[in-house]
Amino acid sequence: MDCSEGLGFLDELYNIVLQRIREKPEGSYTASLAEKGVGFAARKLGEEAIETIVEALQGDREALVREAADLLYHLVVVLALSGVSTRDVAKELLRRRRR
Repeated sequence: MDCSEGLGFLDELYNIVLQRIREKPEGSYTASLAEKGVGFAARKLGEEAIETIVEALQGDREALVREAADLLYHLVVVLALSGVSTRDVAKELLRRRRR
């Protein structure tokens, strides 16, 4: 993986999240998270992490997929609100791979 590639579909999701934060479309869940701030979004991320752990331990594959998607989405929102891009994350992962 080249860090210029970012994280593929997460880059696309990141750009959509940024657009919704910027444009604040009516009824947008992303915009409502952004309006409540990074602290609120980070708490939601934590809730999703716990739900993902629970589903992993229960062994329900489909529920785990759903919760993992929620977790990734909320992570991207927190990254966007914090000024961290998916490319920044990809660069760090690439740096670690080279050790």
